[in-house]
Amino acid sequence: MVLTFVSLCGASEVCHQDDLTGLEGFKAGISADTSGRLATWAGGKCCEWEGVTCDNATFRVTELWLPGFISTKDYLVQTEMSGRVSEDVALLTELEVLDLGALMSLSGSIPFSIGRLLNLRKLYLYGNKLTGSVPESLGQLVKLEELHLHENSLSGSLPASLGGLAGLATLSMHSNQISGPLPVSLADLSNLVSLDLHRNFLTGNIPATIGELQLLEELDLSENLMTGNIPVSVSNLTALTTLYLDSNLLEGEINFPQAPGQMTSLGFLRLQSNRLTGSIPESFGYLAFLQRVSVGNNKLEGAIPSSMGNLSNLQEMYLERNSLSGQIPQSFSQLSQLLALNVSHNLIRGPLPAELSALRNLQTLDVSFNRLNSPSIPKWIAELPSLSRLFMAGCGIKGKIPEFLRRTPSPLQELDLSANELNGCLPSWLGDLTELDSLNLSRNSLTSALPGNLTNLRLLCVLDLHSNKLTGSIDQIFKIENQIPRGQIQYLDLSDNRFKSGAEHIGVGPQDGIQYLNLSHNAFRGGLLDSIGRLKSLQSLDLSYNKFSLNLPETLANATQLQILKLQRNRFTGKIPDEFLKLRQLKELDLSHNFLEGIIPSGKPLSGFPVSCFSGNKNLCGKPLAPCT
Repeated sequence: MVLTFVSLCGASEVCHQDDLTGLEGFKAGISADTSGRLATWAGGKCCEWEGVTCDNATFRVTELWLPGFISTKDYLVQTEMSGRVSEDVALLTELEVLDLGALMSLSGSIPFSIGRLLNLRKLYLYGNKLTGSVPESLGQLVKLEELHLHENSLSGSLPASLGGLAGLATLSMHSNQISGPLPVSLADLSNLVSLDLHRNFLTGNIPATIGELQLLEELDLSENLMTGNIPVSVSNLTALTTLYLDSNLLEGEINFPQAPGQMTSLGFLRLQSNRLTGSIPESFGYLAFLQRVSVGNNKLEGAIPSSMGNLSNLQEMYLERNSLSGQIPQSFSQLSQLLALNVSHNLIRGPLPAELSALRNLQTLDVSFNRLNSPSIPKWIAELPSLSRLFMAGCGIKGKIPEFLRRTPSPLQELDLSANELNGCLPSWLGDLTELDSLNLSRNSLTSALPGNLTNLRLLCVLDLHSNKLTGSIDQIFKIENQIPRGQIQYLDLSDNRFKSGAEHIGVGPQDGIQYLNLSHNAFRGGLLDSIGRLKSLQSLDLSYNKFSLNLPETLANATQLQILKLQRNRFTGKIPDEFLKLRQLKELDLSHNFLEGIIPSGKPLSGFPVSCFSGNKNLCGKPLAPCT
């Protein structure tokens, strides 16, 4: 399909000389254009050039639209807004998404001459392969309203001249390699509505002057290297709806909002993965329109403020991986819109307040790894009408898996009861949880064989039963896969148990979706079938510390995505297949302590591993072991 972009402006008019010079300079800075759009940039009628829009009265360039990718929806919006006509619009409307990343990318740099386009209002260069720095001359585009340079490879610091763009409403440069501090001059952008600089390498403090951007609705500085405290002045951003400061190196206390009436529009707050200290402020209760809050993975301590129960619009709350103590406030029962609550990996004490049974919309509850010391799962949890994901790992739960989990009002999709003190058999009714896509019962003391009706779990993607005392065969696991044409299980860990058979079925069914497979530290015997080569998505395979024997199957080399291969402490015989040289992604290998013999195939990746990866094979020789004689 060939895309044609046509600007509707005076085709008979010649470009203003400044615009022509600016555009020709821009084209000169582009080293490659896979879209062919710049091939139309010839002659003096720049209003006819693809990606260029002019004012119908003055014939000055007002928009430069050269994105590297675009959704169909965005394309149609742009054509309508700018007056573009395309012979392919009818074709585009049939597509849900048009990904032109490879077809339309520009390579090169943004030249200084871009500053000649003095009437430019909108600049769209996102999603290309542009490199080099952001030119200072952008500050000359005093009429600019939207600047979209995101998802390129731009580097260097942000020019202070950007502060001269008094009319700028949108500044988007996320997903680049921009470094250095935020220029203080950004506070002069009094009309700025959206500032998005996430996923760069920005350093230094967030300027206190950020609070002067009174019209700012979206501020995203996440995934950078910013340090220092969060300035108190953010409380002054009364129009702010979205504040993302997560995944930085910020420290100090959370000191906003300061008083009632501040930040009343804030709906989405992300502060996770920083170095914040102190407690969650009581003033969080003032954020009446907050819908999602995440402060996880910090160094917060103290009790969770009961004022958070006042956040009647809250749908998601993530407080995990801190040092929060006390109990979950009973006031949380008032959060009638709450869908997800995660307080895992804290110091929260039990019991869980029964008042939480009022959370009729709660879908996800994660209280794992706290000091609940709950002898059993409270029955009211299983009666929550919308709950589909329950995580209670490391909560001190004892005894058998309670049967009331068998039939919950909303079918369970994820269940994690790992690292508890569960014992007894795996219940036969596990097969009734037909909506499960993730089941983790690892690190308990469960005994017995796998229940036969485990084959009913046809949606299962993750199964983790490691570190129990399970016995018998694992046939049922692969029978699950046999019933799913495309193969569902992606992560399978049955290590550290007492299984003896069933491993010979690996790869027999359509299991090509498995990425992680760990059967180590069991009592499996026999050889591996050639069918293991069908696991082409496999990235990690650990069969160590078993009693596998016979030759290594050559077909294992078909798993070209394999990064980890651990077969040590078995009874494998014969030679290492030459085909193993095809495992180019291999980063970790251990074939030690088997009965392998002959010459280690010469070349990468095998020759790049240390002696320890091959030791303990009496008749094996060649690099990195001693030469063969």
